[in-house]
Amino acid sequence: MQKRPNRFAKALGAVALGALSLSAAAASAAPRARDLGIPFPGAPGPYDAITDVAGVEVGQTTLIQDADPATGKGAVRTGVTVIHPLGKVRTDAASAGFAVINGTGEFTGIQMVNETGLLLGPIGLTGTANIPTVSQSFMDWAARPGYLPKELVFTHFLPVVAETLDARLNDILRRSLTEKDVFAALDSAKSGPVAEGNVGGGTGMQAYRFKGGIGTASRVVHVEGQTYTVGVILQANNGRRQDLHIAGIPVGEEIKDLMPEAGRPASVENPDRSKNSLLIVIATDAPLQVHQLTRLARRAALGVGRDGSTAGSMSGEFALAFSTTNTTPLEGAPPSRQAISDLDEPRLDALFEATVQAVEEAIVNQLVASDTMVGLGGYKVYGLPRERVVEILKNHNRLTAAAH
Repeated sequence: MQKRPNRFAKALGAVALGALSLSAAAASAAPRARDLGIPFPGAPGPYDAITDVAGVEVGQTTLIQDADPATGKGAVRTGVTVIHPLGKVRTDAASAGFAVINGTGEFTGIQMVNETGLLLGPIGLTGTANIPTVSQSFMDWAARPGYLPKELVFTHFLPVVAETLDARLNDILRRSLTEKDVFAALDSAKSGPVAEGNVGGGTGMQAYRFKGGIGTASRVVHVEGQTYTVGVILQANNGRRQDLHIAGIPVGEEIKDLMPEAGRPASVENPDRSKNSLLIVIATDAPLQVHQLTRLARRAALGVGRDGSTAGSMSGEFALAFSTTNTTPLEGAPPSRQAISDLDEPRLDALFEATVQAVEEAIVNQLVASDTMVGLGGYKVYGLPRERVVEILKNHNRLTAAAH
């Protein structure tokens, strides 16, 4: 087994409110699925993260604050996760493709991607009520004096921002996320290990009625003398407990307790019927064409299915895939490149398989990393009971030796 770097040396890039301070040290206690011995097919990259694709950077701002005693406004459990496909300062566009698994959600700026096949700026993952703030902040960030050539500033004015609803744990009417918070995520983004669980846009989310949030994974494939990397990052706020499978085992059927507890806002009568969502971003260094990236994005649904989700009627589930090597300069002629042929079945199949595998693992990673959280109105969501999951997989002979 390949020796991997310590997953727990994670910089949050977090901005905390009130007396609670989030730090990289606090994040260091979060395990990952492989560290528990949960088996997955395929070979991960050095970080088992989307940042294994060279040039991709991730930044996150996390906001946590209890109810304001002076105003009585509710708890803050929200944030933003930012992905720079080609790094912070860019004068070219990544080729991209988009797929809808179920469309009851919002992914702004995507019509430009669908029309041109170009991804012109960063990607933001956040809570539903934060979309206006994140979108405007992306534009203001690009328009800073001296940051981009003036003629390129406006390429960032159709920001790609996606949402999942964190209203059960977070007071979305409080509008806590600010431009400063979004700038912090944009500016702190970097390659290397990526914090998971209760961080960034995933702070107030839940998945399979456990605490959910941000998860990431990667795969390295060797095919026809070439080596390619596929990386995934996702924000999970989806899934029914009874559907949850881990390593092929129906874990959700065996853990029927630890359901979210009362104290939720009166407006949320039944959490199972509340809007859910799942956002998936896929990066690859393979020189895929736009329509091939769309095909790659569609494979995300198969990875989601491996973990048991059925994409419920009110679950907005989307996948966006981009290539870091099939790029287009925003000034001048594009470079010549050797694209992968649609008839090159071995390469395409290897990349499709890598995508399915990475999505499956990223979903489990976000569950394993997320901890129990109490939020708005005392609403409580339990973290996945890791020891019980390990015991269940052991009983089914599905446990491997934990990675170190």
